[in-house]
Amino acid sequence: MRNKSVATLIGMSVFALYSSMAVGSKYNFPEPQSTIAQDIYDQHIALLWICLAIFVGVFGVMFYSVLKHRKSLGYKAANFHHSTTVEVIWTVIPCAILIAMALPATKTVIAMKDTSSPDMTIKATGYQWMWGYDYLQGEGEGISFFSKLSTPRAQLENKEPKGENYLLEVDNNLVVPVGKKVRIILTANDVIHAWWVPALGVKQDAVPGFIRDTWFTADSPGIYRGQCAELCGKDHGYMPIVVEVLDEESYAKWAAGKLARVSSGAVSLAAVSTDVVSGAEQAVDAIEENSDNN
Repeated sequence: MRNKSVATLIGMSVFALYSSMAVGSKYNFPEPQSTIAQDIYDQHIALLWICLAIFVGVFGVMFYSVLKHRKSLGYKAANFHHSTTVEVIWTVIPCAILIAMALPATKTVIAMKDTSSPDMTIKATGYQWMWGYDYLQGEGEGISFFSKLSTPRAQLENKEPKGENYLLEVDNNLVVPVGKKVRIILTANDVIHAWWVPALGVKQDAVPGFIRDTWFTADSPGIYRGQCAELCGKDHGYMPIVVEVLDEESYAKWAAGKLARVSSGAVSLAAVSTDVVSGAEQAVDAIEENSDNN
């Protein structure tokens, strides 16, 4: 009786430890911030429990058989070739488990590919080694900028302590509004890159000469970080992704400010072009006047 109590206590401890490691570990997925990310996270945890149940079942039967039917207790090995019933059982049960695992996973994959009816569309282009963003549709249309690693060189060279977001900070965040369906169109300028933000449940390759797309809808404001997830060259580890999610009012102000700077830049360029043309016309007039005098 005492042995059974000890075994029960050990079993409960193992389950508690496994549960805490599966859910709360820093090596687990980050806290999901979108519907797709939540589905991925839930299925991940569920599959861990299924794996644990299979492990306990298989090894439990195996160790029980070894301990309780060993030769020292007087048991003799059975002599048989096969059992059709057992073979059917251990074929049907794994198939049923796989189907039960595949159904929700397939549903999530289909949802991940549904980029229809977005509230806004952003083109992300991978470069060696940075990202370029162009707002193509929706509020902020016309905004364009590059996003590069902003971690100080001194940290990379171990000349000063590493920052909190070492190698996961950029000079220009990708800014989007909360609660809006954001479609990301992906391509690359040179080699294959991958746009990956785990908290938003987004991961898609960016392939030169091809257009791929994905989407996300952020549940709450915040800053969510990711990285290029495709080996793309010597500075592959230096092209992070930072998505900044704002409430609608803050996003509208940000977009208006960005578009105002774009407009002022266009006006300045137009003014320079006008001055150049005017100067060229004056030069031509002067040349013609000198020709007439001669």
